[in-house]
Amino acid sequence: MARIKRGTVSRKRHNKLASLTKGYRGTKSRLVKKQHETILHAGAYAFHGRKLRKRDIRGLWIVRISEACKKEGTSYSKFIKGLKKANIELDRKILADLVVNDPETFKQIVASAK
Repeated sequence: MARIKRGTVSRKRHNKLASLTKGYRGTKSRLVKKQHETILHAGAYAFHGRKLRKRDIRGLWIVRISEACKKEGTSYSKFIKGLKKANIELDRKILADLVVNDPETFKQIVASAK
């Protein structure tokens, strides 16, 4: 049976790991086993972070809408309740965008929600 040499295959895998962990501190960028563990953890953190970002952005929208509502003399919760009663189906993303880019339209929406 012929002898199989795997040097090029493992070198390629190790170089790929090294390029993915470039810039990491200490052994996390040097030792192959640690590089592999680091990449697995980084992927898990990245996945979780993408979920958290959605939560954070929604919180930002709510804060923007709440502050704009206070300027108009109503609270955020009363504003949202008024929107539901008036059958205005705008989501928080659109409302926050109106607060930033078109305050006059937002004032009209607040008036109709009251």
